[in-house]
Amino acid sequence: MTRIAITGAGGNVGRELLDAFDDSEVLAFTHSEHDDIDSERLDVTDPDDVTEKLDGIDVVIHLAGASSPDADWEAVSATNIQGTKHVLDAAVENAVDRVVFASSNHVVGRYNVDVERDDPETMTLGHAEPVRAEAPPRPDSYYGVSKVACEGLTNYYADVEGLDVVNLRIGWYMTRDALRAEAEDGDPGHVRFARAIWLSPRDCRDVHRQAATVDLPETPVTVNAVSRNDDRFHSITETIRLLGYEPRDNAAEVLD
Repeated sequence: MTRIAITGAGGNVGRELLDAFDDSEVLAFTHSEHDDIDSERLDVTDPDDVTEKLDGIDVVIHLAGASSPDADWEAVSATNIQGTKHVLDAAVENAVDRVVFASSNHVVGRYNVDVERDDPETMTLGHAEPVRAEAPPRPDSYYGVSKVACEGLTNYYADVEGLDVVNLRIGWYMTRDALRAEAEDGDPGHVRFARAIWLSPRDCRDVHRQAATVDLPETPVTVNAVSRNDDRFHSITETIRLLGYEPRDNAAEVLD
């Protein structure tokens, strides 16, 4: 049985993945204790702790890190960049088969953005043009910069160490109710942004399941992870082709 470790399992995406793998053993790791999930504490800034905890693991889904788009440089450099390197070093040391890295739409967040609205928390769209997975990075924040750096690390370890790597540029994970709330409370540009990059809970489960389990035609693989939204501008052609992703949800069908 495949053993899958999820770092950052206490976050929204991590919790969604805890029951996403029926045929695998899932081990949840969190930075702090959570009464409502069965997890083990893991400090990604401690390389020895990471190496010890990931011993015997087949696949790591690495979600842990400073997750706020307005996180400061000290937080993202120590937790995101250095923490990701510790996970990759542990993966090599423990002969882990694959690392699925939770990258972000903020890696390319400056594409299509309304330049007069420079707050990543309230991002709005100007005229939306397609953003393919191979688009050069245009981060919108220090958080986005840290994810660019982490993709550089994962790609390096794929090339030099032969590690199977999938970089998922995750959109805006929200429940249907949360999406409706954004549509009710947001300004028009912000609502367009939500409609474009929504990632539904079940599509979130599916894309991570595919990333963790399918045979990869190449490594590293970098793809966008959003639902099949009518208004999307992040291309999922590569996600469908390389991972066999079949998104089922559409923000337009929820809101219209």
